[in-house]
Amino acid sequence: MTQLSDYDPPQGPLDILHEDAQILVVNKPSGLLSVPGKGDHLADCLLTRVQTAFPGALLVHRLDRDTSGVMVFAATPHAQRHLGLQFEKRMTRKTYVARIAGRLEPKTGTVDLPLTVDWPNRPRQMVCHDTGKPAQTDWRVLRHGADETRVRLMPKTGRSHQLRVHMLALGHPILGDPLYATGPARAHPRLMLHSEELRLKHPEGGASVRFRAAPEF
Repeated sequence: MTQLSDYDPPQGPLDILHEDAQILVVNKPSGLLSVPGKGDHLADCLLTRVQTAFPGALLVHRLDRDTSGVMVFAATPHAQRHLGLQFEKRMTRKTYVARIAGRLEPKTGTVDLPLTVDWPNRPRQMVCHDTGKPAQTDWRVLRHGADETRVRLMPKTGRSHQLRVHMLALGHPILGDPLYATGPARAHPRLMLHSEELRLKHPEGGASVRFRAAPEF
């Protein structure tokens, strides 16, 4: 497993998807922390880079370090409160694309398995029907490959590592996952998970808006 001490995030300019007076939408690269970790060697993150270019930017939500894709930041305290409430009340709609090991069938389905932290093996999460918090993920198969499946994942909840653990629970870990995949499924250059689309209500006026970024895989 890649250790955080080996943290070597990708460099390059910010990939700005949208910018206005209230919000900033960025395409996060895989391998870059959303927020700083503990220690100076983990200080480089998307939030720091965004705030360097946009000093007033405020955090709203996060993506896992190895997950790429659409992230929204607030440009004002009002927007941060407005967006934060949408995430808290599950009013946003998030869509991910993933490549997973094996052939997933049927074409569509829902995983409804409660999740909690696997304390002896942090930061791993696990399914636990006794102490886990409710977690639901819808899936839709996009196409099958030789020994993998490309799927669209629509989380209804926002638990830590939800998509990764739910796919593992189905017996189809996400390819390249350093925490949950083993053997050939792990031997990929990156975690094959990307936040493709985010729908939310704009903090100024409440209109529904949609932001998309195509995956690199």
